Amino acid sequence: MSPDPAHRLYNALWQIYHRPQPPPPPYGAANFPWDDPDFSERMLRQHLDQSHGAASRPQAEIFRLVDWLWDKLSLHEGSRVLDVTCGPGLYAVELARRGCTVHGLDFSPAAIRYAQQMAADAGVTERCSFELCDVLAMDAPSARFDAVLLLYGELATFTPDEAANLLRRCASVLYPSSKQCPGGRMVVELLDFEHIDRKDNTWWFADDSGLWGDSPFFHLGERHWYGEQNLSLEKFHIINLETGELHEYTLADQAYPTDTMASMMHEAGFEQVEIYPAWGNVKLYDAGEWVVYLAGKVPGVAENVTTQPNAREGPRLPMDDNPEPDRL
Repeated sequence: MSPDPAHRLYNALWQIYHRPQPPPPPYGAANFPWDDPDFSERMLRQHLDQSHGAASRPQAEIFRLVDWLWDKLSLHEGSRVLDVTCGPGLYAVELARRGCTVHGLDFSPAAIRYAQQMAADAGVTERCSFELCDVLAMDAPSARFDAVLLLYGELATFTPDEAANLLRRCASVLYPSSKQCPGGRMVVELLDFEHIDRKDNTWWFADDSGLWGDSPFFHLGERHWYGEQNLSLEKFHIINLETGELHEYTLADQAYPTDTMASMMHEAGFEQVEIYPAWGNVKLYDAGEWVVYLAGKVPGVAENVTTQPNAREGPRLPMDDNPEPDRL
């Protein structure tokens, strides 16, 4: 006979009480449920909530950043852009409205569904497409892009080895430079290493519904900083108050000093890495927390990438079999 909710709740509290302190740092992928269908629906609501920027920035700030990207990446009508970890397509669709051909990759089913519908509503489906996939399994296609975006700190959710491999994959899909025109360029946004919160912390709250469930739940969270690894680890202990079930999730954020990230981008096949603290003073409520890296592809960079052992089979990106368009 399965235990009743009260017994499960009792066991859950004891399990939390006896957890290791501090928790050991993860040596592989964390178990944050980005691709769980139910969780992705709840996360989508956070992306679209204009009252905060916890998941996506407010629309007005996104428009300012698209202006910045348009200028710094020398985008124009017909430019081809790959948006890696695109979420609900808030940047991709706006770029498509301005005339770019954009392809977005993400493994949140709710976010991809919303992005596809938003592109349809905006009338840009012919030049704005989305793919549900694990970006670590992204194949190197025959198609090429003028720009690759990896925004809002998403690169930090991967291990350093995964991040290095993903950067190489991104370099492999960019146009190489030539005497006639510059090569493709990539933008990476990460938290400013100097401003990262290095204090251990704990918190709790309860709610009737939200990101962690559609029924009453109790949330206990903790954050730990591991200085030797430059790693922030958050653990979330979520108790369903109706069933007493405990679910535990881990989210790891890898921090990078600016010189380390610049070196990683050089090693991945990029050159002329430009660094913009605070987005170059774009007006954002949290601009000071971020650093943006903008880099061009090295001529003739080798496309040496490794498929991660736990990654899903990667998609073949659209436009692979189409002839390359003329570039301005």
